[in-house]
Amino acid sequence: MSERRIERRLAAILAADVAGYSRLVGEDEEGTLERLKVLRRTLADPKIKEHRGRIVRTMGDGLLVEFASVVDAVRCAVDVQREMALRNADLPADRRIEFRIGINLGDIIKDRREIYGDGVNVAARLEALAAPGGICVSRVVRDQVRDKLGFAFDDRGEQQVKNIARPVRDCATAEPARANGHTVEPDWRSSFLQTRV
Repeated sequence: MSERRIERRLAAILAADVAGYSRLVGEDEEGTLERLKVLRRTLADPKIKEHRGRIVRTMGDGLLVEFASVVDAVRCAVDVQREMALRNADLPADRRIEFRIGINLGDIIKDRREIYGDGVNVAARLEALAAPGGICVSRVVRDQVRDKLGFAFDDRGEQQVKNIARPVRDCATAEPARANGHTVEPDWRSSFLQTRV
């Protein structure tokens, strides 16, 4: 019996989910699911393709996406969050669909089309720490993009997160959403892009 060699590689991992998904579905199951399908078709999937990402897995309220470039992953996340802020601008707060996004750069294990490993786990924990409408990235992501994308990061200290042995450093930037040259003032004003180690 031959053993199959484990394929490892470095990748940028984006984990996203819908904040308040259970509440939204509880209030309007069919309407919420239809709105999410439209968002996938008209926003998420096209942006992921534009920024050369590969959708690894979809869940009812989330996505796991792999990118070869951390710059592409962050650009994709920023584009999605900016567009979501525009789409939500005229909706009452309880009807808004807001994504939380976490991005990590790390070593992953690839098994057919699925990916595993600490790099994926950290991205999922970062997503859970992100504010609704926000993006939370690891320190290595921040270090890779800070001179390329022009975001300023503010260190907020360390904390422990579920199932991750090392402490997580929390940083944030108050990058406003912009679209077509106009500033959008979404609810997540001061926590649009966060970094965590």
